Amino acid sequence: MKSLVRVFLAIFIISFGLMGVAAWLNSSQGYSGGNTLTVYNWGDYIDPELLERFQKETGITVIYQTFDSNEAMLTKIEQGGTSFDVAVPSEYALAKMKQEHLLLPLDHSKLPNLKHVDSHFLNLSFDPNNQYSVPYFWGTVGIVFNPELTKGIDFHSWNGLWNPKLRNNLLLVDGAREVVGMSLNSLHYSLNDTNEAHLQQALTKLEILAPNVKAVVGDEIKMLLANEEAAAGVVWSGDASEIMDENEKLDYIVPDEGSNLWFDNMVIPKTATHVDAAHKFINFMMQPDVAAQNAEFVGYSTPNEDGKKLLPEDISGDERFYPPSEITDKLEVYNNLGKRMLAHYNELFLQFKMHLK
Repeated sequence: MKSLVRVFLAIFIISFGLMGVAAWLNSSQGYSGGNTLTVYNWGDYIDPELLERFQKETGITVIYQTFDSNEAMLTKIEQGGTSFDVAVPSEYALAKMKQEHLLLPLDHSKLPNLKHVDSHFLNLSFDPNNQYSVPYFWGTVGIVFNPELTKGIDFHSWNGLWNPKLRNNLLLVDGAREVVGMSLNSLHYSLNDTNEAHLQQALTKLEILAPNVKAVVGDEIKMLLANEEAAAGVVWSGDASEIMDENEKLDYIVPDEGSNLWFDNMVIPKTATHVDAAHKFINFMMQPDVAAQNAEFVGYSTPNEDGKKLLPEDISGDERFYPPSEITDKLEVYNNLGKRMLAHYNELFLQFKMHLK
């Protein structure tokens, strides 16, 4: 018995010693409790130089993790395995996080740089008074097209996508809200429509579109369009900007019937363990020079009014990505449709994709 006790005591001492060494290593590498910030963001969605600059200016080590969909981000935060200090959900995911009490309210006294954000992008329906969020990037959903390969097709209307000249020459982004919403808009319905008759009309119209659809794809849509593997594609504006940087022959348009006006937003999840550091990071990202550098690197539109003024004129003056009010007034933000209706949108989208086979 005494020998067993000695063995367990030895194991305990060794384990305790190893824990101490690990804690010392973490501390020496900047991962100590008060000196760390864990950021959860989309992939390729920040200039890495800005992370380095924040660390140098504040002494706070940033642990940066990425996700590829709002749903993946929500699942991980709901599970609570990692204490993320800052996350970047889209507006409908943010609404869901509010509903499920997954967010901490922001302390605006710690966010003086909020004054630099364009008032048009504040106090929106998904977060009145910006109680839980500040805008990070914004954009639209529209059509990238090759004018040389689409002569005679008018993309001022979504119905241009149904032109027989596009047979097997159209790419669609792999998103239920985007594709079903596009079809609803083409019928002059809201992209937040929950009327079953309207949704079935949208599905039927998508099935008519099927012969034109070459593929429904994810991030590879940027490479495929830039390489002229298809004549047109439905994409987010930021992706369109990146595609057009690779191939200057391409163009981007938001159809007249309307489309999605989306926002990605910085929030503090309820499980955050470094709330003060989170506020410092969010405030840092709203500095005009930081916002401008980030927008130029990422390619998406900044909501930072003073930061936009620092951008080159060929970026800030491009109405395809900074459209005038007569266009934005026609656009809609995605509403949180609730689990049941969102599942129904996904089901309709799946039916359409099965129809492609």
